[in-house]
Amino acid sequence: MSSVEKPSNKGQAWFCTTGLPSDIVVEVDDMSFHLHKFPLMSKSRKLFNLITQQESNQTNSIQPQQQHEQDEIDEDEIVEEQCHVTFTGFPGGPEAFETAVKLCYGVKIELSSSNVASLRCAGEFLEMTEDYSEDNLVSKTERFLSQKVFKSIKDSIKTLKSCEVLIPLAETLGIKQRCIDSIISKASSIDPALFGWPANEAGASNDRCSTSKQVLWNGIDPSTRRKCVNAIMNEDYWFEDLTLLRFPLFKELISAMRSAELNHELIEICVMHYAKKYIPGVSRSIRKPLPLTSSFSSSSTEAEQKELLETLISNLPLEKSSKPSTATRFLFGLLRTANILNASEACRKALEKKIGLQLGEATLDDLLIPSYSYLNETLYDVDCVERILSHFLESLDARNVADEEGNDGAGTSPVLMIVGKLIDGYLSEIASDTNLMPDKFYNFAISLPDEARLFDDGLYRAIDVYLKAHPSVSELEREKICGLLQCEKLTLEACTHAAQNERLPLRAVVQVLFFEQLQLRHAIAGTLMAAEAAAVEPESHSAAALEEEDDDREGLRLELGLELDGAPHVQEGSSTWRSAVRDNQVLRLDMDSMRTRVHQLERECSSMKKVIEKIDKSGLHGGAGGGWRASLGRKFGCKFKTQVCDSHESTVVDTRKTRHQQQRQHHPHHE
Repeated sequence: MSSVEKPSNKGQAWFCTTGLPSDIVVEVDDMSFHLHKFPLMSKSRKLFNLITQQESNQTNSIQPQQQHEQDEIDEDEIVEEQCHVTFTGFPGGPEAFETAVKLCYGVKIELSSSNVASLRCAGEFLEMTEDYSEDNLVSKTERFLSQKVFKSIKDSIKTLKSCEVLIPLAETLGIKQRCIDSIISKASSIDPALFGWPANEAGASNDRCSTSKQVLWNGIDPSTRRKCVNAIMNEDYWFEDLTLLRFPLFKELISAMRSAELNHELIEICVMHYAKKYIPGVSRSIRKPLPLTSSFSSSSTEAEQKELLETLISNLPLEKSSKPSTATRFLFGLLRTANILNASEACRKALEKKIGLQLGEATLDDLLIPSYSYLNETLYDVDCVERILSHFLESLDARNVADEEGNDGAGTSPVLMIVGKLIDGYLSEIASDTNLMPDKFYNFAISLPDEARLFDDGLYRAIDVYLKAHPSVSELEREKICGLLQCEKLTLEACTHAAQNERLPLRAVVQVLFFEQLQLRHAIAGTLMAAEAAAVEPESHSAAALEEEDDDREGLRLELGLELDGAPHVQEGSSTWRSAVRDNQVLRLDMDSMRTRVHQLERECSSMKKVIEKIDKSGLHGGAGGGWRASLGRKFGCKFKTQVCDSHESTVVDTRKTRHQQQRQHHPHHE
């Protein structure tokens, strides 16, 4: 069999080394192939027709008067000079034609997912069909597509990638659409629950170690789902292969996925990978704006990046992902990039709405979105976060309505408490911005519902930071901002700190002092109730024990028919009774002492109120160096320990549940 090769150092010429001189030259783009007519004509109907036509035209063009001179010319030279074929726009270029030529010469060709589409188009172009010659190029490539490519999502993506330079012929032959259908079919069979499966499980499948070395993942034996894991992991993260597609083809694929109602989490992962590849700025988690030159690749302009970003966002599913922790950070990265590129309002609104659906998965660093607009004087984009919070509350209200209609009860959602803590932390961060106006701080803080805060310690900390960073705020604005606080929702630690906070207005401090005394009273009352319960329990327990002991002794006496001496029994019972009475008397003395202390505290609180009223009437205010606080300390001997209020301290969190129950029991009476 003849060998066919492409010499490496002969410029743009390709020669067939069969030992015979070539009788036809085929030009494909800028490459010249020096070949032989017979092998080409035996496999390609198109080349057969072209060569036959040229030979016919060549014979008819010879004039009679030149017949004698033409007969003396060697026939091989005539063929070599005049049999010349040129192909422009050949599908697959010189590489595809070279492979087709090898098949014509009987050389075994190697098909792959990357070249099968171009060879299928080349076979169609050259008319290398089965009805012309057996085991021809068209039948070989179709068989490879059906048996190899369309059975693997990774190979289908590679073949789809190769179709980009073969359009429109690849579309006419249906190769592109068949690749898209194959990808969707394989992707739809993947269990979304396996998206978070450990990646090292794929390598473990090839390990023939004993089963004792296998570990559980979330309590599930990996061997029970080994086939499903291998089906995904053996694809070597086919999501990354999608990023090799040009954007028009990727967009067409995503649209087909959405039309096929593919799992929205899978679509979201595909878009995430593509955006991270071509919009590098979305992968950065930073608090300060970046220049465009460092955020985006230099190969594309700002307008191209903007168009790409807006198209990707428009193809993001609006549904909330079941595992949105990574997606949430990615969405915030897209939002930052959209602000940098000044994307359309519809684009940013869609992002904000989607982020609002999963705000409970966000972190404080995610919310710290820099302000890229020169019209906004604040360091962070507070308006954007306020809109995101609004979308979250709207979605939460919709879910509560659905729960009520389903008779499941609305209640306070746990995610609302998480978001409340997150927003209070955000308030504390932005409070130190000197350009943040009091009205904006107040409106943002009040936008969170009251039930989102079990305790107002986080809000108090934000208010304290704001008043410290804005000393020029008027007294009226101070009172308005402090009016956000519900003093009954402050812990004892927060009340102690607020009672001696010089930045708070007088009215707020008076309310704090009142509720601080109220909390002390409730705490003492709870201690008394516990003491009374402890006093009753030993007494009843002793009486029950004596009665049970008498019953046991009487039953034993009747069963044995014996007369037992009762003296020891009476003596033992009398001793136990005297001990119980003695303990009861001690407890009563302790209770009397506690009651006396409560009365003293009530008198002190009443006196304190009168003094404060006098100070208020006399026109003294908290701004006068804290003199009224000092007078209170001298009059009543009240000394409060200064401490920083932090709602995230473990001591505060651990005692919240008990204090909240006590407040609900006693507040209605005092209101």
